Amino acid sequence: SSPLLVLGAAGVDIIAYLEAPLEPGTSNPARVRRSYGGVARNVAENLARLGHPVRLLSAVGEDESGRQVLAHTRDAGVDVSAVLKTEEYPTGFYMGVLSNQGRLELAVDDMRIMSTLTSDYLRAHEDLFHTSGLLFLDANLPEKTLRTAFSLARKAKIPVCADPTSSGLAGRLKKYLNRLYVITPNSTEASILTGIPVEASERESALEAARALVEQGVEIALVTLAEFGVVYATSETTGHIPAIRTSITDPTGAGDALTAAFLFGLLHEMDIDEAVRLGVSAASLTLRHPGAVCPDLSLERLYEQLPY
Repeated sequence: SSPLLVLGAAGVDIIAYLEAPLEPGTSNPARVRRSYGGVARNVAENLARLGHPVRLLSAVGEDESGRQVLAHTRDAGVDVSAVLKTEEYPTGFYMGVLSNQGRLELAVDDMRIMSTLTSDYLRAHEDLFHTSGLLFLDANLPEKTLRTAFSLARKAKIPVCADPTSSGLAGRLKKYLNRLYVITPNSTEASILTGIPVEASERESALEAARALVEQGVEIALVTLAEFGVVYATSETTGHIPAIRTSITDPTGAGDALTAAFLFGLLHEMDIDEAVRLGVSAASLTLRHPGAVCPDLSLERLYEQLPY
């Protein structure tokens, strides 16, 4: 099958697991773990581990972290030959502080390097658009680069899937909704994109937002609701898939795993309901694993843990 082209962030994740409730203004004892992340990179690695060919367009610094990110991602099966290496900024960095229940308390990131992903960089790799079956991008991209990405995808006649990435970045995708094949916001990002107040625990508000995204031109809208599962909408159908009950070790990357497994299902001609179930299964596996990607992810493991 045609390779999937993935465009966006790659970097290092530092995750701190608090040993007691967070106390602002002082040092908090924690177990600290380092892994590799970035929404686009996570999606690419998950797809490669599921056996789908994938190419990554991203940027890393000319530093030890950048070399490690590239080596790890390449070893997972992702084609990283087009990733930009730059001395202008350090490799992207994300730090999350988790409660002892696995809930995200605080996060910071340094993604200045994303400004080096320019329109010229994309145009230099235009051939990858024409030899790929689908483009996935995250919202870390500069506005001009986003515009070029959609333009090149239209020229190559490939569908575009997007992850809004965070509440601060989601708004960048608003003007492109009518050009999206798939979008995968969480409840907060769905509220920003539609103006509809969405609570993760209120399935109906999430379905309303998913339908609103479809009315604005998205073909398939998935709204992720953490422990309340996922709702989806197309012009013909809507649905809800409950989450799989699981212990949470680290929520980092669970949404990216869901997106990757869902796209894998669509690329392999599954119906939407089954593809969403695969995504929910991938998210559950990732929640139990420290780090952004489950290292032994496989299609067999996804089906093994489906309860329905």
